Amino acid sequence: MDCLFCAMIEGKIPYSKVYEDDDFLAILDIRPVAFGHILLIPKQHHTNVMDIPSDLSEKVYPVVQKLALALKKSLNCDGVNLVQNNGEAAGQEVFHGHLHIIPRYKDDGIRFGGIHN
Repeated sequence: MDCLFCAMIEGKIPYSKVYEDDDFLAILDIRPVAFGHILLIPKQHHTNVMDIPSDLSEKVYPVVQKLALALKKSLNCDGVNLVQNNGEAAGQEVFHGHLHIIPRYKDDGIRFGGIHN
């Protein structure tokens, strides 16, 4: 299996770590939408949200909340987007489930195609 995120988790590819626990690794995105853009990656390989076991998916939001609060405190952002692309048609490029945590600022000009705020 040639999985970019599995290679990172195994220490074969360098990354900028933001957070780590037994289940998740959070890193800075190498193509950030905004400064501070984080990827939350489960350490277990699962393709996307449709095949992540419920015991692992239940642990996601407490970590997301911790990271979002850290972004708010450290970057003084006005909000946070949570984005997850599931499947090629939805824009998924790395087929190891992950969640984007993107700091947002009022009038920052960032728009997501097809989504209206």
